[in-house]
Amino acid sequence: MSDYAISPITGRQGRAWVAAVHRHLPKIQGALFAVAVDYRGTTVGVALAGSPPPAWEGKPIFVITRVAVLPDLPRVDGHAAPACSMLYGAICRAGAALGYREAWTYTLPGEDGRSIRAAGFTFAGETRGGQLDRPGRPRSPVICDEPKGRWFRLLG
Repeated sequence: MSDYAISPITGRQGRAWVAAVHRHLPKIQGALFAVAVDYRGTTVGVALAGSPPPAWEGKPIFVITRVAVLPDLPRVDGHAAPACSMLYGAICRAGAALGYREAWTYTLPGEDGRSIRAAGFTFAGETRGGQLDRPGRPRSPVICDEPKGRWFRLLG
């Protein structure tokens, strides 16, 4: 039996945890809902669900805006730690329970999406790349202008 377990966490707590540990995008504006994964009672990972882009407003879709786990987590039966896949699966189950029908997420170039595929997502191609600057809300520093991988999962 694994020592990893899903646990509840508020959006505010999840954002604070992500701000402390996310490797390249610690700041996040909000969260519709969140889930955590614990290892022997200590939080080792968090996933945040956010609102979809304006084109999808009003549709039962959410975007997984962050998944962050501590590095070097203990392996299970010789396999990589299951924390990321557990978070993707749990946040999708939570979204389905709330009435959402699709979940979307994105990967940076160089990320293989192994945990996302393990959680039942399908690769949907690449974005155009670039930044999402808006007047009064510049994106700085620029983290990645390259196209990102786009993934989706149909829920329930």
